[in-house]
Amino acid sequence: MLTSPIALALASALCSALATVLISRGLLRYGPYTGAWVNVAVGTVCVWIAVILGGGVGHPNAAGIAYFALAGVIGTFGGRLLRFLSIETVGASMSAALINLSPLVASILAIIVLGEEVTAPIVIGTLVIVAGTTLLSAGGRSTGIRLVALLLPLMSAMCFGVVAILRKIGLSGMTPVFGFAVNVTAALVAYTAFLVASGQCALMFCRGRSLVYFMMAGVAENVGVFLLLEGLSIGTVSVVAPLASVSPIFVLALSFLFLRGIDILNRRIVLGTLLIVSGVYLITALR
Repeated sequence: MLTSPIALALASALCSALATVLISRGLLRYGPYTGAWVNVAVGTVCVWIAVILGGGVGHPNAAGIAYFALAGVIGTFGGRLLRFLSIETVGASMSAALINLSPLVASILAIIVLGEEVTAPIVIGTLVIVAGTTLLSAGGRSTGIRLVALLLPLMSAMCFGVVAILRKIGLSGMTPVFGFAVNVTAALVAYTAFLVASGQCALMFCRGRSLVYFMMAGVAENVGVFLLLEGLSIGTVSVVAPLASVSPIFVLALSFLFLRGIDILNRRIVLGTLLIVSGVYLITALR
């Protein structure tokens, strides 16, 4: 059983990487709007089952519910939709790399909003991780990806960075499981309302292998978020957020097995991944 915030954060990163690869497979037949809706719907069902089996909602307060609902709209709806769009546009490895900039956003906000004390190893480790993701993005540009397309994963990173703070604050008023339930439910309501209001209800349906891939990605994605919330409940944002964002390492490994011919890898991407590993060492071993 995972009880360390470091172990929880790394397990969350692995789940996120698996979801990224599954999403990339599902997008071969259906678009990102469909995949994102299935992803959120599956997460909503799974987490409410967990709430019921776990003994109910507990004693949440109004402020905690509000913070998690806002996190759902910004991160689970906005951030994930942008993530699907970026995977379709720039590929799985590139998306995972640039979305990995979210720890920088989260760490800066943790200092400003939460008053966390960030030690030198944590700062240096985070910057090394960011340097690695920058090198990874350079590897993607060499394959002909337009610069404007990189805005999609960057905006997703901004959403996830903000959400890390909202969830950390919200955890002071409720348990991680029920907080996550509020999170994904708010995202599903917001996303469904958006599709209905824009006359795109057909995008909520898919079938075949893509449906299976999207559903599996939804399970992996939401297990990863739950593990992240557990890590945040016992650790600081400045440690948990950077470690949870090492998923490009796992995406790189999984791409060799499942995305050959779909995702392009080169030396810059490999070197960027090694920089990320170095950042993880700085944060975990020297903090």
